[in-house]
Amino acid sequence: MHRYRSHTCGALRSADIGSDVRLAGWLHNRRNLGGILFIDLRDHYGITQLVVHPDAPGADAVLERLSSLSKESVLRIDGRVVERGAENVNPELATGEIEVEVAAVEVLGAADQIPFTINADDGVNEERRLEYRFLDLRRERMHRNIMLRSRVISAIRGKMTDLGFTELSTPILSATSPEGARDFLVPSRLHPGTFYALPQAPQMFKQLLMVAGFDRYFQIAPCFRDEDARADRSPGEFYQLDVEMSFVEQEDVFTVVEKLMTELFEEFGGGRHVTSPFPRIPFREAMLRYGSDKPDLRAKLELVDVSDVFAGSGFKAFADKHVRALAVPDTAAQPRKFFDQLGEFAIAQGAKGLAWVRVGEDGALSGPIAKFLTEENVAALTGRLKAGPGTAIFFGAGAFDEVSKIMGAVRVEAAKRAGHFEENVFRFCWIVDFPMYERNEDTGAVEFSHNPFSMPQGGLEALAEKDPLDVLAWQYDIVCNGIELSSGAIRNHEPEIMYRAFEIAGYSKEEVEREFGGMLRAFHYGAPPHGGIAPGVDRIVMLLADEPNIRETIAFPLNGNAQDLLMGAPNEVSEARLRELHLSLRKPSK
Repeated sequence: MHRYRSHTCGALRSADIGSDVRLAGWLHNRRNLGGILFIDLRDHYGITQLVVHPDAPGADAVLERLSSLSKESVLRIDGRVVERGAENVNPELATGEIEVEVAAVEVLGAADQIPFTINADDGVNEERRLEYRFLDLRRERMHRNIMLRSRVISAIRGKMTDLGFTELSTPILSATSPEGARDFLVPSRLHPGTFYALPQAPQMFKQLLMVAGFDRYFQIAPCFRDEDARADRSPGEFYQLDVEMSFVEQEDVFTVVEKLMTELFEEFGGGRHVTSPFPRIPFREAMLRYGSDKPDLRAKLELVDVSDVFAGSGFKAFADKHVRALAVPDTAAQPRKFFDQLGEFAIAQGAKGLAWVRVGEDGALSGPIAKFLTEENVAALTGRLKAGPGTAIFFGAGAFDEVSKIMGAVRVEAAKRAGHFEENVFRFCWIVDFPMYERNEDTGAVEFSHNPFSMPQGGLEALAEKDPLDVLAWQYDIVCNGIELSSGAIRNHEPEIMYRAFEIAGYSKEEVEREFGGMLRAFHYGAPPHGGIAPGVDRIVMLLADEPNIRETIAFPLNGNAQDLLMGAPNEVSEARLRELHLSLRKPSK
Protein backbone atom coordinates (compact mmCIF):
# COMPACT_ATOMS: atom_id res chain seq x y z
CA MET A 1 0.00 0.00 0.00
CA HIS A 2 1.20 3.54 -0.74
CA ARG A 3 3.03 5.31 2.10
CA TYR A 4 0.36 7.98 2.48
CA ARG A 5 -2.88 6.96 0.80
CA SER A 6 -4.64 4.34 -1.26
CA HIS A 7 -7.59 6.62 -2.00
CA THR A 8 -8.42 10.32 -1.80
CA CYS A 9 -11.01 11.65 0.63
CA GLY A 10 -13.51 12.07 -2.20
CA ALA A 11 -13.11 8.66 -3.81
CA LEU A 12 -14.77 6.02 -1.60
CA ARG A 13 -18.26 4.79 -2.44
CA SER A 14 -20.57 1.94 -1.38
CA ALA A 15 -18.75 -0.37 -3.80
CA ASP A 16 -15.68 -0.05 -1.54
CA ILE A 17 -17.45 -1.40 1.56
CA GLY A 18 -15.29 -4.04 3.21
CA SER A 19 -12.03 -2.72 1.71
CA ASP A 20 -9.00 -1.84 3.79
CA VAL A 21 -7.87 1.66 2.86
CA ARG A 22 -5.35 4.34 3.73
CA LEU A 23 -6.35 8.03 3.68
CA ALA A 24 -4.47 11.28 4.30
CA GLY A 25 -5.79 14.77 4.86
CA TRP A 26 -6.66 17.52 7.28
CA LEU A 27 -8.71 17.09 10.47
CA HIS A 28 -11.68 19.15 9.32
CA ASN A 29 -14.11 18.55 12.17
CA ARG A 30 -14.58 16.31 15.21
CA ARG A 31 -17.66 15.12 17.09
CA ASN A 32 -17.90 12.84 20.13
CA LEU A 33 -21.35 11.29 20.39
CA GLY A 34 -21.83 9.01 23.37
CA GLY A 35 -18.21 7.89 23.36
CA ILE A 36 -18.13 7.25 19.62
CA LEU A 37 -15.70 9.66 17.90
CA PHE A 38 -16.46 10.95 14.43
CA ILE A 39 -13.82 12.75 12.37
CA ASP A 40 -14.27 14.53 9.05
CA LEU A 41 -11.06 14.09 7.10
CA ARG A 42 -10.63 16.55 4.21
CA ASP A 43 -8.31 16.79 1.25
CA HIS A 44 -8.37 18.52 -2.14
CA TYR A 45 -10.94 16.05 -3.46
CA GLY A 46 -13.54 15.90 -0.70
CA ILE A 47 -14.42 14.73 2.80
CA THR A 48 -14.63 11.24 4.28
CA GLN A 49 -16.16 10.55 7.66
CA LEU A 50 -14.02 8.48 10.02
CA VAL A 51 -15.38 6.66 13.05
CA VAL A 52 -13.73 5.23 16.14
CA HIS A 53 -15.77 2.88 18.33
CA PRO A 54 -14.53 2.67 21.93
CA ASP A 55 -14.86 -1.13 22.03
CA ALA A 56 -12.81 -1.72 18.85
CA PRO A 57 -9.36 -3.38 19.18
CA GLY A 58 -6.69 -0.72 19.84
CA ALA A 59 -9.33 1.99 20.08
CA ASP A 60 -7.95 3.57 23.25
CA ALA A 61 -4.72 4.74 21.61
CA VAL A 62 -6.52 5.97 18.48
CA LEU A 63 -9.16 7.81 20.54
CA GLU A 64 -6.54 9.47 22.70
CA ARG A 65 -4.53 10.58 19.67
CA LEU A 66 -7.43 11.92 17.65
CA SER A 67 -9.11 13.62 20.61
CA SER A 68 -6.02 15.64 21.51
CA LEU A 69 -5.10 16.96 18.06
CA SER A 70 -5.91 20.48 16.94
CA LYS A 71 -8.19 20.88 13.99
CA GLU A 72 -6.33 21.25 10.68
CA SER A 73 -3.65 18.80 11.74
CA VAL A 74 -2.60 16.52 8.87
CA LEU A 75 -3.26 12.81 9.42
CA ARG A 76 -2.70 9.48 7.77
CA ILE A 77 -5.17 6.80 8.81
CA ASP A 78 -5.60 3.12 8.08
CA GLY A 79 -9.03 1.57 8.35
CA ARG A 80 -11.88 -0.37 6.81
CA VAL A 81 -14.76 1.03 4.76
CA VAL A 82 -18.16 0.29 6.32
CA GLU A 83 -21.71 1.14 5.37
CA ARG A 84 -23.48 3.99 7.14
CA GLY A 85 -26.84 3.27 8.63
CA ALA A 86 -29.74 4.52 6.48
CA GLU A 87 -30.49 7.25 9.02
CA ASN A 88 -26.88 8.51 8.87
CA VAL A 89 -26.44 8.75 5.09
CA ASN A 90 -25.33 12.26 4.09
CA PRO A 91 -26.64 13.06 0.57
CA GLU A 92 -24.60 16.29 0.48
CA LEU A 93 -21.33 14.32 0.43
CA ALA A 94 -20.17 12.17 -2.48
CA THR A 95 -18.84 9.80 0.20
CA GLY A 96 -22.01 10.09 2.26
CA GLU A 97 -23.03 6.43 2.08
CA ILE A 98 -19.88 5.12 3.78
CA GLU A 99 -17.51 5.80 6.64
CA VAL A 100 -14.11 4.42 7.59
CA GLU A 101 -13.49 2.62 10.88
CA VAL A 102 -10.05 3.79 12.00
CA ALA A 103 -7.53 1.13 13.01
CA ALA A 104 -4.35 3.24 13.06
CA VAL A 105 -3.40 6.89 12.86
CA GLU A 106 -0.19 8.77 12.12
CA VAL A 107 0.24 12.53 12.55
CA LEU A 108 2.00 13.91 9.47
CA GLY A 109 1.77 17.57 10.41
CA ALA A 110 0.51 18.92 13.73
CA ALA A 111 -1.35 22.24 13.67
CA ASP A 112 -1.19 25.10 16.13
CA GLN A 113 -4.42 26.66 17.31
CA ILE A 114 -5.91 28.12 14.12
CA PRO A 115 -6.76 31.87 14.07
CA PHE A 116 -10.23 31.41 12.53
CA THR A 117 -12.65 28.63 11.71
CA ILE A 118 -12.11 26.69 8.51
CA ASN A 119 -15.28 24.60 8.41
CA ALA A 120 -17.65 27.57 8.78
CA ASP A 121 -17.82 31.25 7.86
CA ASP A 122 -17.21 32.91 11.21
CA GLY A 123 -17.20 36.49 9.86
CA VAL A 124 -13.46 36.99 10.20
CA ASN A 125 -12.31 40.24 8.57
CA GLU A 126 -10.52 40.28 5.23
CA GLU A 127 -7.19 41.51 6.58
CA ARG A 128 -6.98 38.49 8.89
CA ARG A 129 -7.96 36.17 6.06
CA LEU A 130 -5.25 37.58 3.79
CA GLU A 131 -2.64 37.36 6.53
CA TYR A 132 -3.40 33.62 6.79
CA ARG A 133 -4.39 33.13 3.15
CA PHE A 134 -3.10 29.55 3.12
CA LEU A 135 -5.75 28.76 5.75
CA ASP A 136 -8.43 30.83 4.05
CA LEU A 137 -7.91 28.86 0.84
CA ARG A 138 -8.78 25.67 2.73
CA ARG A 139 -12.35 26.90 3.07
CA GLU A 140 -14.77 25.20 0.73
CA ARG A 141 -15.93 28.41 -0.99
CA MET A 142 -12.43 29.71 -1.60
CA HIS A 143 -11.15 26.32 -2.74
CA ARG A 144 -14.11 26.09 -5.14
CA ASN A 145 -13.42 29.58 -6.52
CA ILE A 146 -9.76 28.87 -7.22
CA MET A 147 -10.59 25.57 -8.89
CA LEU A 148 -13.25 27.34 -10.97
CA ARG A 149 -10.61 29.84 -12.05
CA SER A 150 -8.31 27.01 -13.12
CA ARG A 151 -11.05 25.30 -15.12
CA VAL A 152 -12.08 28.56 -16.78
CA ILE A 153 -8.51 29.34 -17.87
CA SER A 154 -8.08 25.81 -19.18
CA ALA A 155 -11.32 26.11 -21.14
CA ILE A 156 -10.28 29.49 -22.55
CA ARG A 157 -7.04 28.02 -23.84
CA GLY A 158 -8.83 25.14 -25.52
CA LYS A 159 -11.53 27.32 -27.08
CA MET A 160 -9.06 29.92 -28.37
CA THR A 161 -6.91 27.21 -29.92
CA ASP A 162 -10.00 25.69 -31.57
CA LEU A 163 -10.82 29.15 -32.99
CA GLY A 164 -7.45 29.23 -34.74
CA PHE A 165 -5.51 31.40 -32.30
CA THR A 166 -1.87 30.83 -31.35
CA GLU A 167 -0.75 31.27 -27.74
CA LEU A 168 2.39 33.41 -27.59
CA SER A 169 4.23 35.07 -24.69
CA THR A 170 5.30 38.71 -24.53
CA PRO A 171 7.95 40.36 -22.32
CA ILE A 172 7.46 41.26 -18.67
CA LEU A 173 10.36 43.72 -18.55
CA SER A 174 9.64 46.45 -21.07
CA ALA A 175 9.39 50.20 -21.62
CA THR A 176 6.82 52.50 -20.07
CA SER A 177 3.47 52.75 -21.87
CA PRO A 178 0.68 55.37 -21.77
CA GLU A 179 -2.10 52.97 -20.83
CA GLY A 180 -3.74 55.43 -18.48
CA ALA A 181 -2.47 54.13 -15.12
CA ARG A 182 0.87 54.36 -13.32
CA ASP A 183 3.61 51.93 -14.23
CA PHE A 184 5.47 49.74 -11.80
CA LEU A 185 9.12 50.58 -12.46
CA VAL A 186 12.10 48.23 -12.16
CA PRO A 187 15.54 49.87 -11.84
CA SER A 188 18.27 48.62 -14.14
CA ARG A 189 21.52 47.58 -12.46
CA LEU A 190 23.43 47.45 -15.75
CA HIS A 191 22.19 50.82 -17.03
CA PRO A 192 22.30 53.24 -14.08
CA GLY A 193 19.49 55.78 -13.88
CA THR A 194 17.20 53.88 -16.26
CA PHE A 195 14.14 51.76 -15.57
CA TYR A 196 12.12 48.97 -17.03
CA ALA A 197 8.34 49.04 -16.65
CA LEU A 198 6.18 46.04 -15.89
CA PRO A 199 3.55 45.87 -18.66
CA GLN A 200 0.19 47.46 -18.02
CA ALA A 201 -0.84 45.30 -20.98
CA PRO A 202 1.03 43.65 -23.86
CA GLN A 203 -0.47 46.30 -26.17
CA MET A 204 2.45 47.18 -28.43
CA PHE A 205 3.92 43.69 -28.45
CA LYS A 206 0.71 42.06 -29.60
CA GLN A 207 0.38 44.64 -32.35
CA LEU A 208 3.96 43.90 -33.38
CA LEU A 209 3.05 40.21 -33.56
CA MET A 210 0.38 41.15 -36.11
CA VAL A 211 2.95 43.10 -38.11
CA ALA A 212 5.18 40.00 -37.89
CA GLY A 213 2.44 37.98 -39.57
CA PHE A 214 1.09 35.71 -36.80
CA ASP A 215 -2.54 36.62 -37.67
CA ARG A 216 -4.36 35.37 -34.54
CA TYR A 217 -2.66 35.66 -31.13
CA PHE A 218 -3.82 35.11 -27.58
CA GLN A 219 -2.23 34.98 -24.16
CA ILE A 220 -3.37 34.66 -20.55
CA ALA A 221 -1.34 37.76 -19.83
CA PRO A 222 -0.19 39.12 -16.46
CA CYS A 223 -0.64 42.89 -16.32
CA PHE A 224 0.65 45.37 -13.74
CA ARG A 225 -0.89 48.73 -12.86
CA ASP A 226 -0.16 50.93 -9.89
CA GLU A 227 -3.75 51.93 -9.25
CA ASP A 228 -6.21 51.88 -6.37
CA ALA A 229 -8.32 48.85 -5.56
CA ARG A 230 -12.06 48.51 -6.20
CA ALA A 231 -14.47 45.65 -5.70
CA ASP A 232 -14.00 44.68 -9.36
CA ARG A 233 -10.34 45.64 -9.66
CA SER A 234 -7.34 44.19 -7.89
CA PRO A 235 -4.43 46.56 -7.24
CA GLY A 236 -1.00 45.70 -8.55
CA GLU A 237 -1.46 42.74 -10.87
CA PHE A 238 -4.23 41.04 -12.76
CA TYR A 239 -4.66 38.63 -15.64
CA GLN A 240 -6.41 39.18 -18.94
CA LEU A 241 -7.20 37.13 -22.01
CA ASP A 242 -5.15 39.18 -24.45
CA VAL A 243 -6.36 38.81 -28.05
CA GLU A 244 -5.29 40.33 -31.37
CA MET A 245 -6.41 39.53 -34.93
CA SER A 246 -5.24 40.66 -38.36
CA PHE A 247 -7.38 41.66 -41.35
CA VAL A 248 -10.47 42.23 -39.22
CA GLU A 249 -13.13 44.84 -38.66
CA GLN A 250 -15.02 45.46 -35.43
CA GLU A 251 -17.71 42.84 -36.11
CA ASP A 252 -15.09 40.15 -36.71
CA VAL A 253 -13.75 40.69 -33.18
CA PHE A 254 -17.28 40.67 -31.81
CA THR A 255 -18.08 37.34 -33.49
CA VAL A 256 -15.11 35.59 -31.88
CA VAL A 257 -15.61 37.09 -28.42
CA GLU A 258 -19.38 36.49 -28.34
CA LYS A 259 -18.88 32.83 -29.19
CA LEU A 260 -16.20 32.47 -26.51
CA MET A 261 -18.16 34.28 -23.79
CA THR A 262 -21.43 32.52 -24.55
CA GLU A 263 -19.78 29.10 -24.34
CA LEU A 264 -17.80 29.98 -21.18
CA PHE A 265 -20.75 31.39 -19.28
CA GLU A 266 -23.06 28.58 -20.35
CA GLU A 267 -20.49 25.97 -19.30
CA PHE A 268 -19.51 27.48 -15.94
CA GLY A 269 -22.46 29.73 -15.10
CA GLY A 270 -24.40 27.22 -13.05
CA GLY A 271 -27.41 27.16 -15.36
CA ARG A 272 -27.86 30.93 -15.55
CA HIS A 273 -29.14 32.02 -18.95
CA VAL A 274 -26.79 33.88 -21.32
CA THR A 275 -28.62 36.38 -23.51
CA SER A 276 -27.43 36.36 -27.12
CA PRO A 277 -26.68 38.07 -29.45
CA PHE A 278 -25.10 40.85 -27.45
CA PRO A 279 -26.69 44.24 -28.24
CA ARG A 280 -24.52 47.08 -29.56
CA ILE A 281 -25.11 50.33 -27.67
CA PRO A 282 -23.38 53.57 -28.73
CA PHE A 283 -21.53 55.27 -25.87
CA ARG A 284 -23.61 58.45 -25.87
CA GLU A 285 -26.84 56.45 -25.99
CA ALA A 286 -25.68 54.32 -23.06
CA MET A 287 -24.95 57.41 -21.00
CA LEU A 288 -28.40 58.84 -21.75
CA ARG A 289 -30.48 55.68 -21.33
CA TYR A 290 -28.57 54.04 -18.48
CA GLY A 291 -26.39 56.77 -16.97
CA SER A 292 -23.35 54.54 -17.43
CA ASP A 293 -21.04 53.17 -20.12
CA LYS A 294 -21.20 49.82 -18.31
CA PRO A 295 -24.96 49.36 -17.95
CA ASP A 296 -26.51 46.53 -15.97
CA LEU A 297 -29.16 45.36 -18.42
CA ARG A 298 -30.76 43.12 -15.83
CA ALA A 299 -32.49 46.30 -14.64
CA LYS A 300 -35.55 46.69 -16.87
CA LEU A 301 -35.77 50.45 -16.52
CA GLU A 302 -34.33 53.29 -18.60
CA LEU A 303 -33.60 56.96 -18.10
CA VAL A 304 -35.14 59.63 -20.33
CA ASP A 305 -33.80 63.11 -21.02
CA VAL A 306 -36.60 65.56 -20.14
CA SER A 307 -34.48 68.74 -20.00
CA ASP A 308 -36.58 70.39 -22.71
CA VAL A 309 -39.76 69.89 -20.67
CA PHE A 310 -38.42 72.21 -17.98
CA ALA A 311 -36.30 74.57 -20.12
CA GLY A 312 -37.11 78.12 -19.10
CA SER A 313 -39.79 76.95 -16.66
CA GLY A 314 -40.62 78.59 -13.37
CA PHE A 315 -39.49 75.51 -11.47
CA LYS A 316 -36.04 76.78 -10.55
CA ALA A 317 -34.74 73.40 -9.30
CA PHE A 318 -35.01 72.06 -12.87
CA ALA A 319 -34.96 75.17 -15.06
CA ASP A 320 -32.01 75.41 -17.47
CA LYS A 321 -30.40 72.23 -16.11
CA HIS A 322 -29.90 68.79 -17.53
CA VAL A 323 -32.83 66.74 -16.20
CA ARG A 324 -33.16 62.98 -16.46
CA ALA A 325 -36.34 61.10 -15.49
CA LEU A 326 -36.78 57.47 -14.44
CA ALA A 327 -40.24 55.92 -14.73
CA VAL A 328 -40.85 52.96 -12.39
CA PRO A 329 -44.17 51.22 -13.14
CA ASP A 330 -46.33 49.22 -10.73
CA THR A 331 -45.56 51.23 -7.60
CA ALA A 332 -49.16 51.84 -6.49
CA ALA A 333 -48.72 49.43 -3.57
CA GLN A 334 -45.30 50.78 -2.57
CA PRO A 335 -45.30 52.57 0.81
CA ARG A 336 -43.71 55.97 1.41
CA LYS A 337 -40.71 54.08 2.79
CA PHE A 338 -39.87 52.92 -0.76
CA PHE A 339 -39.48 56.52 -1.90
CA ASP A 340 -37.61 57.63 1.23
CA GLN A 341 -35.10 54.78 0.95
CA LEU A 342 -34.42 55.51 -2.70
CA GLY A 343 -33.86 59.13 -1.73
CA GLU A 344 -31.36 58.07 0.92
CA PHE A 345 -29.63 55.88 -1.66
CA ALA A 346 -29.36 58.81 -4.10
CA ILE A 347 -27.86 60.99 -1.37
CA ALA A 348 -25.27 58.28 -0.70
CA GLN A 349 -24.33 58.52 -4.41
CA GLY A 350 -23.72 62.27 -4.06
CA ALA A 351 -27.16 63.76 -4.75
CA LYS A 352 -28.70 66.50 -2.63
CA GLY A 353 -31.99 64.66 -2.78
CA LEU A 354 -34.27 62.73 -5.14
CA ALA A 355 -37.36 64.48 -6.51
CA TRP A 356 -40.35 62.29 -7.40
CA VAL A 357 -44.01 62.16 -8.31
CA ARG A 358 -46.50 59.33 -8.71
CA VAL A 359 -49.29 58.97 -11.26
CA GLY A 360 -52.70 58.33 -9.69
CA GLU A 361 -55.61 56.35 -11.07
CA ASP A 362 -57.08 59.57 -12.44
CA GLY A 363 -53.83 60.54 -14.16
CA ALA A 364 -53.09 63.31 -11.65
CA LEU A 365 -49.66 63.53 -10.04
CA SER A 366 -48.91 63.39 -6.33
CA GLY A 367 -45.64 63.75 -4.47
CA PRO A 368 -43.28 66.41 -3.16
CA ILE A 369 -42.81 68.31 -6.44
CA ALA A 370 -46.23 67.72 -8.03
CA LYS A 371 -47.40 71.23 -7.13
CA PHE A 372 -44.54 72.78 -9.12
CA LEU A 373 -45.47 71.06 -12.38
CA THR A 374 -47.80 72.70 -14.90
CA GLU A 375 -50.43 70.86 -16.89
CA GLU A 376 -48.10 71.07 -19.88
CA ASN A 377 -45.27 69.53 -17.81
CA VAL A 378 -47.55 66.70 -16.68
CA ALA A 379 -48.80 65.94 -20.19
CA ALA A 380 -45.28 65.98 -21.65
CA LEU A 381 -43.84 63.77 -18.90
CA THR A 382 -46.57 61.15 -18.80
CA GLY A 383 -46.66 60.96 -22.59
CA ARG A 384 -42.92 60.70 -23.15
CA LEU A 385 -42.37 58.26 -20.28
CA LYS A 386 -45.53 56.26 -21.07
CA ALA A 387 -46.33 56.66 -17.39
CA GLY A 388 -49.74 55.21 -16.58
CA PRO A 389 -51.47 54.95 -13.20
CA GLY A 390 -49.23 53.53 -10.49
CA THR A 391 -46.03 54.74 -12.13
CA ALA A 392 -43.50 56.62 -10.02
CA ILE A 393 -41.24 59.14 -11.75
CA PHE A 394 -37.88 60.06 -10.22
CA PHE A 395 -35.81 63.03 -11.35
CA GLY A 396 -32.17 64.07 -11.32
CA ALA A 397 -31.09 67.58 -12.30
CA GLY A 398 -27.69 69.21 -12.70
CA ALA A 399 -24.61 68.73 -14.86
CA PHE A 400 -24.77 65.87 -17.38
CA ASP A 401 -22.01 63.73 -15.88
CA GLU A 402 -23.22 64.20 -12.31
CA VAL A 403 -26.82 63.36 -13.20
CA SER A 404 -25.69 60.31 -15.19
CA LYS A 405 -23.69 58.93 -12.28
CA ILE A 406 -26.42 59.39 -9.69
CA MET A 407 -29.44 58.43 -11.77
CA GLY A 408 -27.59 55.49 -13.30
CA ALA A 409 -27.15 54.04 -9.83
CA VAL A 410 -30.75 54.91 -8.87
CA ARG A 411 -32.00 53.11 -12.00
CA VAL A 412 -30.50 49.79 -10.89
CA GLU A 413 -31.47 50.20 -7.23
CA ALA A 414 -35.05 51.13 -8.10
CA ALA A 415 -35.33 48.13 -10.42
CA LYS A 416 -34.18 45.80 -7.64
CA ARG A 417 -36.54 47.30 -5.06
CA ALA A 418 -39.57 47.46 -7.35
CA GLY A 419 -39.27 44.01 -8.91
CA HIS A 420 -38.01 45.08 -12.33
CA PHE A 421 -34.67 43.31 -12.04
CA GLU A 422 -33.87 40.04 -13.81
CA GLU A 423 -32.13 37.44 -11.66
CA ASN A 424 -30.09 34.39 -12.63
CA VAL A 425 -29.04 35.69 -16.03
CA PHE A 426 -25.92 37.03 -17.71
CA ARG A 427 -26.79 40.06 -19.82
CA PHE A 428 -23.93 41.10 -22.09
CA CYS A 429 -23.68 44.12 -24.33
CA TRP A 430 -21.14 45.94 -26.47
CA ILE A 431 -20.59 49.65 -25.90
CA VAL A 432 -19.42 51.13 -29.20
CA ASP A 433 -18.63 54.48 -30.84
CA PHE A 434 -16.57 55.94 -28.02
CA PRO A 435 -15.32 59.50 -28.52
CA MET A 436 -11.69 59.55 -29.58
CA TYR A 437 -10.93 62.55 -27.37
CA GLU A 438 -12.22 64.32 -24.27
CA ARG A 439 -11.44 67.64 -22.65
CA ASN A 440 -9.56 67.69 -19.36
CA GLU A 441 -11.81 69.51 -16.90
CA ASP A 442 -8.87 70.98 -14.99
CA THR A 443 -6.56 72.07 -17.82
CA GLY A 444 -8.96 72.37 -20.74
CA ALA A 445 -6.57 70.32 -22.87
CA VAL A 446 -7.81 67.76 -25.39
CA GLU A 447 -6.77 64.24 -24.35
CA PHE A 448 -7.33 60.69 -25.52
CA SER A 449 -10.48 59.36 -23.89
CA HIS A 450 -9.66 55.69 -24.38
CA ASN A 451 -6.89 53.67 -26.02
CA PRO A 452 -4.52 56.03 -27.88
CA PHE A 453 -3.67 53.34 -30.44
CA SER A 454 -7.24 53.15 -31.78
CA MET A 455 -8.19 53.95 -35.35
CA PRO A 456 -10.41 57.05 -35.62
CA GLN A 457 -13.64 56.51 -37.53
CA GLY A 458 -13.12 58.35 -40.80
CA GLY A 459 -9.35 58.08 -40.59
CA LEU A 460 -7.11 61.04 -41.43
CA GLU A 461 -9.97 62.97 -43.03
CA ALA A 462 -11.98 62.97 -39.78
CA LEU A 463 -8.95 64.16 -37.80
CA ALA A 464 -8.35 66.97 -40.28
CA GLU A 465 -11.89 68.24 -40.70
CA LYS A 466 -13.86 67.52 -37.53
CA ASP A 467 -13.85 69.06 -34.10
CA PRO A 468 -11.70 66.59 -32.12
CA LEU A 469 -14.48 66.13 -29.56
CA ASP A 470 -16.80 64.94 -32.36
CA VAL A 471 -14.41 62.29 -33.66
CA LEU A 472 -15.47 58.76 -32.83
CA ALA A 473 -13.05 55.85 -32.55
CA TRP A 474 -13.27 52.18 -33.46
CA GLN A 475 -13.25 51.40 -29.76
CA TYR A 476 -15.54 49.08 -27.85
CA ASP A 477 -16.15 47.67 -24.39
CA ILE A 478 -17.79 44.38 -23.51
CA VAL A 479 -19.99 44.59 -20.42
CA CYS A 480 -21.79 41.89 -18.43
CA ASN A 481 -24.26 42.60 -15.61
CA GLY A 482 -22.83 46.08 -15.07
CA ILE A 483 -19.20 44.91 -14.99
CA GLU A 484 -16.82 46.04 -17.72
CA LEU A 485 -14.94 42.92 -18.76
CA SER A 486 -12.71 44.54 -21.33
CA SER A 487 -11.93 47.38 -23.66
CA GLY A 488 -10.77 46.78 -27.20
CA ALA A 489 -10.25 48.53 -30.51
CA ILE A 490 -9.46 48.35 -34.17
CA ARG A 491 -5.90 49.67 -34.13
CA ASN A 492 -4.36 52.64 -35.84
CA HIS A 493 -1.77 50.98 -38.07
CA GLU A 494 -0.94 53.92 -40.37
CA PRO A 495 1.93 56.20 -39.26
CA GLU A 496 0.51 59.44 -40.69
CA ILE A 497 -2.83 58.91 -38.94
CA MET A 498 -0.99 58.12 -35.72
CA TYR A 499 1.15 61.26 -35.89
CA ARG A 500 -1.96 63.40 -36.42
CA ALA A 501 -3.98 61.62 -33.70
CA PHE A 502 -1.24 62.21 -31.14
CA GLU A 503 -0.67 65.78 -32.33
CA ILE A 504 -4.29 66.62 -31.46
CA ALA A 505 -3.66 65.21 -27.96
CA GLY A 506 -0.61 67.46 -27.53
CA TYR A 507 2.25 65.14 -28.57
CA SER A 508 4.92 66.34 -30.98
CA LYS A 509 6.18 64.06 -33.74
CA GLU A 510 9.45 63.73 -31.86
CA GLU A 511 7.65 62.66 -28.66
CA VAL A 512 5.65 60.04 -30.53
CA GLU A 513 8.79 58.64 -32.12
CA ARG A 514 10.59 58.61 -28.80
CA GLU A 515 7.75 56.92 -26.90
CA PHE A 516 6.54 54.50 -29.59
CA GLY A 517 9.49 54.27 -31.95
CA GLY A 518 9.53 50.48 -32.07
CA MET A 519 5.92 50.16 -33.14
CA LEU A 520 6.08 53.12 -35.55
CA ARG A 521 9.14 51.70 -37.21
CA ALA A 522 7.29 48.43 -37.72
CA PHE A 523 4.32 50.21 -39.27
CA HIS A 524 6.63 51.58 -41.98
CA TYR A 525 7.31 48.01 -43.14
CA GLY A 526 3.83 46.82 -44.04
CA ALA A 527 1.33 46.59 -41.20
CA PRO A 528 -1.97 44.74 -41.70
CA PRO A 529 -5.25 46.19 -40.43
CA HIS A 530 -5.73 44.60 -37.02
CA GLY A 531 -7.74 44.80 -33.84
CA GLY A 532 -8.22 43.08 -30.54
CA ILE A 533 -9.51 43.00 -27.02
CA ALA A 534 -8.44 41.75 -23.59
CA PRO A 535 -11.23 40.49 -21.27
CA GLY A 536 -10.22 40.35 -17.61
CA VAL A 537 -9.88 36.77 -16.38
CA ASP A 538 -10.36 37.82 -12.74
CA ARG A 539 -13.62 39.62 -13.56
CA ILE A 540 -14.92 36.71 -15.63
CA VAL A 541 -14.36 34.33 -12.71
CA MET A 542 -15.86 36.84 -10.26
CA LEU A 543 -19.09 36.86 -12.29
CA LEU A 544 -19.17 33.08 -12.71
CA ALA A 545 -18.51 32.51 -9.00
CA ASP A 546 -21.15 35.14 -8.11
CA GLU A 547 -18.66 36.91 -5.86
CA PRO A 548 -19.00 40.65 -5.12
CA ASN A 549 -15.24 41.16 -4.66
CA ILE A 550 -12.57 40.22 -7.17
CA ARG A 551 -10.10 39.22 -4.43
CA GLU A 552 -12.31 36.21 -3.65
CA THR A 553 -11.27 34.65 -6.97
CA ILE A 554 -7.49 35.18 -6.71
CA ALA A 555 -5.31 32.80 -4.73
CA PHE A 556 -2.94 35.39 -3.26
CA PRO A 557 -4.24 38.92 -3.88
CA LEU A 558 -2.97 42.18 -2.46
CA ASN A 559 -5.31 43.90 -0.02
CA GLY A 560 -7.08 47.18 -0.71
CA ASN A 561 -3.91 49.09 0.20
CA ALA A 562 -1.82 47.08 -2.30
CA GLN A 563 -0.08 45.07 0.43
CA ASP A 564 0.69 41.37 0.60
CA LEU A 565 -0.06 40.69 4.26
CA LEU A 566 1.11 37.07 4.01
CA MET A 567 4.57 37.67 2.55
CA GLY A 568 5.07 41.20 3.88
CA ALA A 569 5.31 43.08 0.59
CA PRO A 570 6.15 45.76 -0.24
CA ASN A 571 9.17 45.72 2.05
CA GLU A 572 12.35 47.71 2.48
CA VAL A 573 15.65 46.68 0.93
CA SER A 574 19.15 47.09 2.30
CA GLU A 575 21.38 50.06 1.64
CA ALA A 576 23.80 47.72 -0.14
CA ARG A 577 21.08 46.67 -2.60
CA LEU A 578 20.16 50.31 -3.25
CA ARG A 579 23.79 51.15 -3.99
CA GLU A 580 23.99 48.20 -6.38
CA LEU A 581 20.99 49.63 -8.23
CA HIS A 582 22.42 53.20 -8.11
CA LEU A 583 19.41 54.41 -6.13
CA SER A 584 18.89 56.63 -3.13
CA LEU A 585 15.59 57.13 -1.33
CA ARG A 586 13.72 60.34 -0.67
CA LYS A 587 10.96 59.41 1.74
CA PRO A 588 8.04 61.78 2.31
CA SER A 589 8.20 63.76 5.52
CA LYS A 590 5.74 62.56 8.15
